[in-house]
Amino acid sequence: MRFLSTRAHGALDYILAIILIGLPYMAGTADRSFGQWIPILLGVGIIVYSLLTRYELAIVRLIPMPVHLILDAGGGILLIVSPWLFGFADRSWVPFVLIGLFEIVTVLVTRTNTAPLHRDATAGRP
Repeated sequence: MRFLSTRAHGALDYILAIILIGLPYMAGTADRSFGQWIPILLGVGIIVYSLLTRYELAIVRLIPMPVHLILDAGGGILLIVSPWLFGFADRSWVPFVLIGLFEIVTVLVTRTNTAPLHRDATAGRP
């Protein structure tokens, strides 16, 4: 059931990106390892592809929403497995798993069609 609008998803994207950029400092993995760089790079990546997605909160609308959701799902999966894949699970793994799951659930409940981004000036004319 897809009930989350693309506008709401866009707002969550930017909030999540900021959280990811700060995550290493909150989770105790800010030691120049993968535990630091994975969430920071994912956060910056989310900002970049969100600014380029065909939805209401973008600047340049190039990336289709289904592609955006695939990128989100991939980032969520990477977050979930990264503590074990990159060897920092002994220091922190819970926030990575929770944020990754949140990202995947958000993908599953987001509509893939955007609201009209502009009105046709001739619509409704005879």
